[in-house]
Amino acid sequence: MGRSRYTIQDEQASHFLTCTVVDWIPIFANPLAAEIVLDSLSFLQRNGRITLWAYVVMENHMHMVASAQRLSKDLRTFKSFTARQLVDMLEETGAYGTLRKLRRAKRSHKGDRKYQVWQEGSHPKMLEGRHMIEQKIAYIHDNPVKRGYVDDPRHWRYSTARIYAGETGLIEVAVDW
Repeated sequence: MGRSRYTIQDEQASHFLTCTVVDWIPIFANPLAAEIVLDSLSFLQRNGRITLWAYVVMENHMHMVASAQRLSKDLRTFKSFTARQLVDMLEETGAYGTLRKLRRAKRSHKGDRKYQVWQEGSHPKMLEGRHMIEQKIAYIHDNPVKRGYVDDPRHWRYSTARIYAGETGLIEVAVDW
């Protein structure tokens, strides 16, 4: 039996994805960490590896709506690359408490690394139809509001809510789904 009941069945379909930091450690409270994630998503999109429709980066997890020719592979690449970059940033900034937490949270079968940043899996939910896509994008944009961080989704810096409101966002996304 696999580690997760959530799997990507149709690689090229749009999916709602959640990537969570191990033990819900609030790594993305540091703007440098959020920037690493957004830069990586932007790189994948610029290079035609993924199409990103919406995202939100919270303090300890992120949600996105994305599609790709090989979504499973590109998501693994994204998580692996960002994990390495995040660990490097934490080491460079002397965030030893966070690094200790990441080391303690590392699963025993992850013997090839010192730290684990991301929980395994991404709970992919294939999106079928415009209504389902709109529903998940609204959920993504409302996430910081529901957490009480902002009153208006457009005020959360690390989200596509501004883009969908006709304003400039931090990275480009596709909105013509």
